[in-house]
Amino acid sequence: MIMSTIERMARTCNRKIDMIMKRLSITLIISFILTLLISGCASMRPPIVNTYDDDIFNYRYFYVSPTGDYTSSSGVYGNQYGVYGGTTKSTNPSSIISGILFKNGFIQVNEVNPDNAKETMIVNFGETGRRNVNLGYSIEVTIQFISAATQKPICSCTAEGQGETEADDVRKAIQRALEPLFKSNKKE
Repeated sequence: MIMSTIERMARTCNRKIDMIMKRLSITLIISFILTLLISGCASMRPPIVNTYDDDIFNYRYFYVSPTGDYTSSSGVYGNQYGVYGGTTKSTNPSSIISGILFKNGFIQVNEVNPDNAKETMIVNFGETGRRNVNLGYSIEVTIQFISAATQKPICSCTAEGQGETEADDVRKAIQRALEPLFKSNKKE
């Protein structure tokens, strides 16, 4: 008699524990899905290309204003004996911009020569913002193209990028900013 009462109490207790565990599991799954949905809603803004009265494909040469390096590290820790672990990445925006322009048939010059100024564009780079995105932040950059002969804007491209490090953010932002500029030309 006492044994059967204890067994019934144990079964009732086990059922209650099972029910609590199921509810807890469902709550955790729903919380996880909601977290993904909320953080996933803040995605990268689309790149923006502003064009003016000219087209970069009317130019043959480009001069890129010098930029400093973006150097950043991830997974680094330190103590009184030094810094250990992680990876360090470095990015020079003018180098990335030059590479993309090379790939699209433009020729880099070291200075603006008056003899070919009408065929030369000046390319400027600037970081134009930061935004909290997906449990981190993104860096927004703007790349400006100016006619060397007239000093009038040809176009500007703006995009944001997000990677593992700040250097990755800048590299991805530059690539995203310039991509639509050259995609539109390849469709013609």
